[in-house]
Amino acid sequence: MKKKFLHAIGPLVGLVLFSIALWVLYRALKGYHYHDILRHLRELPLSYLLIALGLTVLNYFIMSGYDLLALRYIRYQLPYRKIAAASFIGYAFSNNIGLSMLAGGSVRFRLYSAWGLSAEEITKVVLFCSLTLWLGFLTLGGIVFLFEPMVIPSALHLPFASLRSMGVIFLSLVGGYFLWNITRKRSLELGGWKFPMPPAHLFLVQVAVASIDWGLAGGILYFLLPSSEGLSLIGFIGIYMMAQFAGLVSQVPGGLGVFETIIVLLLTPYLPASAVFGSLLAYRGIYYLLPLAVATVMLGAHEVLEKKERVERVFKIFGHWVPTMVPHVLSITTFIAGVILLFSGALPGVGDRLIWLKDFLPLPVIEVSHFLGSLAGVGFLLLARGIQRRLDAAYLLTMILLSAGIIFSLLKGFDYEEAIILLIMLGVLLSSRKHFYRKASLFSQRFTPGWMIAIILVLLCSIWIGFFSYKHVEYSDELWWGFTLLGDASRFLRTTVGVIGATLFFAFARLLHPGPPKPSPPGTNDLEKARNIAEKSLRTYAHLALLGDKEFLFSDNGKAFIMYGIEGRSWVALGDPIGPKEEWIELVWRFREMCDRYIGWTIFYEVGKENLSLYLDLGLNLLKLGEEALIPLQDFSLERDRKELRHSHHKIEKEACSFEIISPSIIPQYLPELKSISDTWLKEKNTKEKRFSIGFFKPDYLMHSQIGVVRKQEKILAFANLLQGTEKEELSVDLMRYLPEAPHGVMDYLFIELLLWGKREGYQWFNLGMAPLSGMEDHALAPLWNRIGAFIFRHGEHFYNFQGLREYKEKFNPLWKPKYLASPGGLALPRVLINIASLISGGVKGVVSK
Repeated sequence: MKKKFLHAIGPLVGLVLFSIALWVLYRALKGYHYHDILRHLRELPLSYLLIALGLTVLNYFIMSGYDLLALRYIRYQLPYRKIAAASFIGYAFSNNIGLSMLAGGSVRFRLYSAWGLSAEEITKVVLFCSLTLWLGFLTLGGIVFLFEPMVIPSALHLPFASLRSMGVIFLSLVGGYFLWNITRKRSLELGGWKFPMPPAHLFLVQVAVASIDWGLAGGILYFLLPSSEGLSLIGFIGIYMMAQFAGLVSQVPGGLGVFETIIVLLLTPYLPASAVFGSLLAYRGIYYLLPLAVATVMLGAHEVLEKKERVERVFKIFGHWVPTMVPHVLSITTFIAGVILLFSGALPGVGDRLIWLKDFLPLPVIEVSHFLGSLAGVGFLLLARGIQRRLDAAYLLTMILLSAGIIFSLLKGFDYEEAIILLIMLGVLLSSRKHFYRKASLFSQRFTPGWMIAIILVLLCSIWIGFFSYKHVEYSDELWWGFTLLGDASRFLRTTVGVIGATLFFAFARLLHPGPPKPSPPGTNDLEKARNIAEKSLRTYAHLALLGDKEFLFSDNGKAFIMYGIEGRSWVALGDPIGPKEEWIELVWRFREMCDRYIGWTIFYEVGKENLSLYLDLGLNLLKLGEEALIPLQDFSLERDRKELRHSHHKIEKEACSFEIISPSIIPQYLPELKSISDTWLKEKNTKEKRFSIGFFKPDYLMHSQIGVVRKQEKILAFANLLQGTEKEELSVDLMRYLPEAPHGVMDYLFIELLLWGKREGYQWFNLGMAPLSGMEDHALAPLWNRIGAFIFRHGEHFYNFQGLREYKEKFNPLWKPKYLASPGGLALPRVLINIASLISGGVKGVVSK
């Protein structure tokens, strides 16, 4: 519960701040009408809008100075066109999304890494740009607040009446940083990386560029405002900086609502609030949304052009991976469709169109279309989550609602603009049918705190728009039952109740829907159920389910399962699902949703290359763990180029040793002797039993499989339990133990005899298991983990004999197949790897010891 609360606290704070901003904005605009804002927008001259657009271009050009200075700071040269592109795209995203270091930083990482910068260099660039941004803010804000302090309105409820003291604080911070910069000679060290202090002349350029950036950004909005004798440019810049500071602190994306509220409140003594709000809408479109649209197109074009020589090959080889993002994009467009219909339903209709419609349609049709159009809007908000999760039912319902929404948009007020947008969305969705294959219930889908807050924000905005648009209409009970052609207020009240009712109905249905069972250790029935499924599996790792140390998630029909363990936040599934392949898709999605429900990380450990698209669809990152050795048994023979193996085999035979297979029916009588061998081997190796992906000595587990043993006369010297795939597809061993007095090479002998026995029995493959970290590329352009893994493989013999294990298995001339880890990436990856190691070793102590 604590984790869930902490996970939800961020979105809740954003919702509270946004709600407060809406309430304050409503009060500030109480004396104005919806049409006053529209009139001011229409009265803005086209020349003013074009000049504002030109100044915006100039402002983003100046912002490229941030990256230019950052690259000079790290002494890395790039063509200016690349620097300008990275800067523009980065700031377009960070201005709209907020969290500038994360949003803009991730974009810069993507672009700069493609242009040859290392992770350390990109980190320095991002931190330098962020530092420059704040230096400019503090400098310009400090000067303005100090020499042109504004009077703080009482409506803001701040503990100070003037910003002069804040100006002193801002300038003191800048001065303190400058003194620290020129007096500190040593580099700053963070996480093993060294950050040299920028030279004094670079500091002065930083402050100049960033101050001009902030001043010009505020100047664009000042230019769009109506003229006012009492409002100077310097005075307005102070207001602008105050509003930007509030937006940045709130961490609401783009400061949306918070920024506008502060501007309206502080400009009320100078200008009508409706005129200010109209200018803010124009500013939001020109300075924020238009650059974001251009940046999105540029980023997409970069991805194609940067890899144009590989595009054709990628589509041929990995074409089934490309649609991974399609459901996420369509989820956003579905949500936008809901926003359009809800906002349209809250706003007054166009009178001329309604009057034209009355000649063709009766009033009840217009009324019903308006009501159902808004219900379709809230339906889109709820279905967007199902679209993201690839639900077949969500796809079909969205198709139906889009078709209905087009009709409703035309019938309620001939809103052909909406109908065209919905028609385009319908066409895109129609061509994407193959991406929606899950048969799960809509009510079983979990809504994250972020999703729920987003839906609530849209509903609040819709209600706010409606109340603001019709606040001149005096409320009366008759409004609920008033049906007239121009009765927009009545229609708004009815649709608001309908929308809230539909949302609450869905919420209650979700609450009443039975939740999934909590994870629990497997009982006898679960183990028996898993055994029946594992015995039908082609792959031998399925039998590791019978160890009893993993939990199970069964498919709805009980024909397939996922076995998993939990360590910290890591929910680690071992291998691909077990059972018929047609059950896998829904099963991995259910596992992902179960992990999300408990704020866990979804992880699949040691999965095969042929199934990677499954895990990419879940939004997981892929990491190569190593390669699995598979011996084709029908080609195996000691007679062909097997001198070393023949020598080992003959040597053990000369020691009067023999090989034997013990059947499950007589294993109980050998268990004490096998247990003694196992305990002696563990003591000799100074180690303890591993778990999860490796078997351990457990009588119930051993009694369900055949065991290969090496005897000398009547005494067993070594043993290995066999894991057998159905249809004799694959054979493998798990537990391998031997006595210290056994002759050297006894395990080679045991392996050879098992291979020959498997060949006689008609098995196709013998699985020797994985060689960790083998087969990884050490190329400069390879992923960082691959380069680290290749380095450890070559030089990590002091910790684990990686190369020796690979070389031992190479003696049998196997085929090598890559094995992968599908998990969250980024900063979570080191913890994921530690959790997996702990899960296998039986705790952290087992990781650091044998």
